[in-house]
Parts: sequence; C-alpha cells; structure tokens
Amino acid sequence: MRVLAAAVSRSFVQRRGFASTARTLDNYAFVGLGQMGYQMAKNLQSKLQPSDRISIFDVNPQSMQGLEAEMKAASQGAAVELASSAFDASKDADTVVTCLPEPQHVKGVFDSILVASLPTKDRVFIDCSTIDPSTSREVAKAVSAAGQGQFVDAPMSGGVVGATAGTLTFMLGAAEKLIPRVEPTLLHMGRKVLHCGEQGAGLSAKLANNYLLALNNIATAEAMNLGMKWGLDPKKLAGVINVSTGRCWPSEVNNPVKGVVETAPAGRDYRGGFGISLMKKDLRLAMVAAKEAGAEMKLADKAFEVYEDAEKKEECAGRDFSVVYRYLGGKEE
Repeated sequence: MRVLAAAVSRSFVQRRGFASTARTLDNYAFVGLGQMGYQMAKNLQSKLQPSDRISIFDVNPQSMQGLEAEMKAASQGAAVELASSAFDASKDADTVVTCLPEPQHVKGVFDSILVASLPTKDRVFIDCSTIDPSTSREVAKAVSAAGQGQFVDAPMSGGVVGATAGTLTFMLGAAEKLIPRVEPTLLHMGRKVLHCGEQGAGLSAKLANNYLLALNNIATAEAMNLGMKWGLDPKKLAGVINVSTGRCWPSEVNNPVKGVVETAPAGRDYRGGFGISLMKKDLRLAMVAAKEAGAEMKLADKAFEVYEDAEKKEECAGRDFSVVYRYLGGKEE
C-alpha cells in the first residue's frame, strides 16, 4: 500500500492544510481497531484538543482496553470513552471514522448505526476501509436517506508503518465542498490527502492502482527469476531494470530477491510488508468493480490464481506479497 502515493497521476489534486476553514467538530468516534485502525485512532486522539471527545469501539474488547490505556498514559489529546457498540460510539459524534476489513463489515456496522429512532444530524462519516466502490456508494445513499449527514470514502496507503508514524496518504472520494470539513481529521492520521473525485472515487483510484501493483509484482518476480536462470547477478539485473522501462515499485523498492534491496521483506523471510492475503483481497475487489463497470481485465484471473495458490503454501502464507517469487521457484541464497 505504501506505493500508491508515488503512482498517483498529476491530474489528482493534492491538498494540505485546510484546517483554518474547517467547521469545529469536537465529538468524534472511531470504529474498527485492527492493525491499521488502532494506530490511526491513537494518532487522531493525540492530535485533537483536550476539549474534544473521542469514543472508540471494536469487536475485540482487548484492543479497546489496550488503546484506552495507551491514550490515557500519554496524557494528551481528546478525552477517551469506550463504547459498547458501533451505535453507542457514533450516536453523539459529529465525525465518525470507520476502518473495517471487508464490505460486509462496513454494511453491518452502518446497519447498526442508522436506526430509525435517530434524529436528523448534520455529520460526516469517513470510511477508510478498502471495499468495492458499489458497496461504498450503497452505504453513502443509506446515510443520506437516514438524514445522518454525509458519507465519504478515504482508503489509505502506507501500511502499518505509515499508520503508526502518521504518514499515511488518503485517497478521498467526496464532493468538493466537503474537503475543508474532512481533510483536517485525515491529516491528524496522515500526511497527504489526494482528492480523487466524488464519493466512491477514492476507492476506484486505490483499486486501479493496486490491480496494477498486483501484476507488476508477479512480472517482477518472473523477470528476476528468468534473469537469474540465465546467470545474471540479481543486483545488476535490478540495476538495469530500475533505469529502464521495466522500472516499478516491486523492482525498485520491494524487490523479491534477497539482498537486492536491504530493506525489502525478501531479506527477512518475506515477513512484514503488504500481506499476500491483502493483495488477494484488493485484487478480488478490483475484479468485482471492473465487472460492474464493464472493463475487461485479461490478466486478472491468472494473477488471482497465482496469489491464491501461493497463499495456500505453508512457506508463503502470511508473508509479504513479493513471496510469489518463492512460489515461482526463484533462487534464494
């Protein structure tokens, strides 16, 4: 996910620092404290004002309690409350941030939030989940129909490292008029906000990029394996690729051959990085969205098969997606 900001077209508008024009919102909620959400919520709380309040919820009570303890130990930022449900966390919030694993989780959370008894409220929901655009648009319509304000999509790039450091890049899908209202919250958790268009556009941009990443990763593994089978030194081969037309993030930053890039996951048995299960998930979502849009993806099925088969192998499961090099039988010294 860290590669997305580098690949974004110049046509996107990068925006920073609208905080001076934003409406003051002092009640926040954060739902979904997984590996990414936990760190994002921690950064958000620490950068809010002491007069603000943030209510957090996750289905895992231990995550909530652990985060509450860290927040209180830091003795800064907004007041923290633990909620008993997503509804409880969000009912009084002006800004609600969600970060959930799959489309069904997003729909389930919003089904629980948008109950008929809620009074009309002008608030904003910022969904940072990576899901399909059609589900996102469906939820956005439900929020609007319930008179609960606006729903925007803001998937992110940067991984757990970026979430921890507060250096994430967000791809925002929202009406132009909502940017000043949404951006300050996102910049508490990240470094850049790229406005991609109307609601759903952030997800479309991310999935298009990650589809390309999925293919580039396999092609890089195949090219490195091919060159080494021909007797080429992997560092010299990568050096040629990275000053030539084959250059890409998997070849230059996340090279799948151990020793070519010292900081790449290949040097630590493919541990850490962007998990192969996440790559498979994003590829699947891109394929669903492409089918709905009537876009042909000739390489998608084969690429998905590669990731699916690789993940089933014990030596590849749970590792960075560059482990497809190992799946292809690449030489490891």
